[in-house]
Amino acid sequence: MPQDRDIAIDVRDAVKRYGTFTALKRISLSIRDNEFFTLLGPSGCGKTTLLRMIAGFEEVTEGTIYLYGQEIDRLPPHKRPVNTVFQNYALFPHMDVLENVGFGLEMLGKSRAEARARAGDVLEMVQLSQFASRMPYQLSGGQQQRVALARALAPRPRVLLLDEPLSALDLKLRKAMQVELKHLQRETGITFIFVTHDQEEALTMSDRIAVMSEGELQQLGEAREIYERPRNVFVADFIGDTNLMEVTVDRIAGGRAQCHLGGGHKLTCDAVEGIGAGARVHMSLRPERLFLSARPVEEESLSGTVREMIYIGTDITTVVDLADGPQFTVRSSNSTRGNARVFEPGAKVAVNMEPGAARLLVD
Repeated sequence: MPQDRDIAIDVRDAVKRYGTFTALKRISLSIRDNEFFTLLGPSGCGKTTLLRMIAGFEEVTEGTIYLYGQEIDRLPPHKRPVNTVFQNYALFPHMDVLENVGFGLEMLGKSRAEARARAGDVLEMVQLSQFASRMPYQLSGGQQQRVALARALAPRPRVLLLDEPLSALDLKLRKAMQVELKHLQRETGITFIFVTHDQEEALTMSDRIAVMSEGELQQLGEAREIYERPRNVFVADFIGDTNLMEVTVDRIAGGRAQCHLGGGHKLTCDAVEGIGAGARVHMSLRPERLFLSARPVEEESLSGTVREMIYIGTDITTVVDLADGPQFTVRSSNSTRGNARVFEPGAKVAVNMEPGAARLLVD
């Protein structure tokens, strides 16, 4: 664990209530200095509420929030060394780009010359120097987003809060901005706390991710850990695509659990603490960790029939019905070097899996 001096934000047992409704239920987490940290979850899960509590726009009902060791619960927003980039960029329409970026610096008491010089430096950082004299309405959505970023970065905040800032952009631009945001975070060394409901966005940019649901923290970890080793059904189902099915644990031996899927189909996977023989639980298998063949290639291959084949450009998705068992989705790379093999609907196939593909989940 990092030492206290390496912790940017420390949230301890934070609760937020609105009347009788509890939006946050005793959230505790630590965000490291110079980390790209993402709060991820569906709408209404409490992630934006937590962000607004860190910013000072919402009061903490119970618990405490520390910023670099200083309790900030009672500090007004303008006295916290944090800045926020909102979903709505809120640029001043009567100011040009340079004036927009320098406005906050002037409000902090910087001279006009000093503010303009710093604004110019930050615009260069976000590659918008050539647009300094343009008005916001003359910019594209992506350019406006970068101006909002520059304005937030100009005062050199210790923490930058980003509330779904990419959601208004089209898919291609959003993906480009994901790379740019991560580059900016590394270049500036500022702690970024990013809110999104987009799983791919979180996996692409984050050093660590906190997955939230209904005001509770479901799992916290690095992107690979969250995806490969989900803690429960919600995380497995929310992060990416998965084959999620109910299974019965027949027996456990040598750290392995033999599970019954129905219809005589069995799979063996790593045992999980707290799940014993006889338990009825869920199993997760990622579609890309499975592959199809005309005949079984391993002892636990599952026999089935192709229901449909879906071409989606980069990948081919095949839906397979097991005899008297569950339905599987298998995703293959659409490449001559990949593992794609097209099986038409009605074809008899074997569903095979990579080692470690199956994971039992605590409900």
